[in-house]
Amino acid sequence: MAIGRTQWAIAEGYIPGTSHGPAPAMTSHEAACLLNAGERDAHVEIMVYFTDRDPVGPYRALVPARRTVHLRFNELKDPEEIPRDTPYASIITSDEPIVVQHTRLDSRQAENALLSTIAYSEA
Repeated sequence: MAIGRTQWAIAEGYIPGTSHGPAPAMTSHEAACLLNAGERDAHVEIMVYFTDRDPVGPYRALVPARRTVHLRFNELKDPEEIPRDTPYASIITSDEPIVVQHTRLDSRQAENALLSTIAYSEA
């Protein structure tokens, strides 16, 4: 039995524009941690939504069967980079059931903050 869903929403997104500490480990970032516990590869698309402009995407990723992939939103480049210091939200769609967890590392100061939540699943 596969676990997970095929559509997920992360309503809160923000990539800090600055970082404190050695890169890439301490670079401020948002990440979607994608788990595919199933027997078939999952083809994933991400659409990014903003408060004051049209959505961007899809960004595409492959999550192999019985594997996990951690996508840093600040490393997504195609079709364009996600702007720093800008609120956004995202919809993640997969052709196979997956589990999505959202994480942010905010290292704008030496006292780092780490936030992690499970995304909202619809279908």
